Order: sequence, then C-alpha cells, then structure tokens
Amino acid sequence: MTDFTHIRPDGGVLMVDVSDKRETSRTAIATGRVLLGEEAFSRVRDQTLAKGDVISVAQVAGIMGSKETSRLIPLCHPVRLQRVEVDISLDHENMALEVRAFAKSTGTTGVEMEALTGVSIACLTIYDMCKAITKDLVIDNIHLLAKTGGQSGDYRKKTDL
Repeated sequence: MTDFTHIRPDGGVLMVDVSDKRETSRTAIATGRVLLGEEAFSRVRDQTLAKGDVISVAQVAGIMGSKETSRLIPLCHPVRLQRVEVDISLDHENMALEVRAFAKSTGTTGVEMEALTGVSIACLTIYDMCKAITKDLVIDNIHLLAKTGGQSGDYRKKTDL
C-alpha cells in the first residue's frame, strides 16, 4: 500500500506533503460540455430563460468552484490561484454548450483539479438553470486538455475526445 501517495502504510489516508517541492508556475486547461437539446439550446442562445443569462452565471459559478476545490475534493491542497478564466461557447451543430476553464498559480502543487472543478461546476450550473425546460440534459466529456509546470512536466492531450 505504500506505493499510493494518499494512503499510509496502515491503510489510513493522508494529504501528500509538498513542502519540499520547488515552487513553479503552473497552469491547467480543462474542458467539458452540456448537451441541451433544441428547445433549451435556443432559449440559452436567445437569453429567454426565466433564470437569466445562463452563460454569464455559469462562468461566475465555474470561477467560484475553482476557488473552492480544496474544500470539495478531500485530499486536494489549498492553492493560491492567480488567475481563473471560464469560457463558454455555443455549439450549434450539437445543440450544446462547450465549457473551458484555465487556472494558473505559482506553488508546489498543480492546478489540474481547479480547472476540472471549474468546468464541472459551470456544467452543473448550466444543468440547474436549464432543467425546468427538459430533463434530457447530458453533461459529458469533462477532461484535462493541458497542464504546465511541476515535477511531472508539461502535458497536452494528443487528440480531443
């Protein structure tokens, strides 16, 4: 069991010690989408939902979610985020909203989870704001696109799913 970074030899859990790691600039980009269907998509596009501007609200929610990652994911370290950006675009062909989050920090641990949490919370907010129109909403394809910095080096997804 000692090969696992978050498990003690006795089987208990722990938060990894990053105090000996060197501070580096770290970034991460994650993406995901919400399939809305025709009616919900047109209502979001035309900004005619009773709950308001779905895209703006989801952007703010995604940023807030990124900032709360260590409170939501039990063994994540608190990260001093220096920048979080959440972009949401209309995918007319698939009647979907594409969500992309960028997170940046200088520190001893990465920001992949902050980017992924930002996307997840933005997608959940879109779902919440559109669920009165249809229950056939689908959140899918949430994944890491790229990261920079840290011991493991840079990563860029080879092909998009």
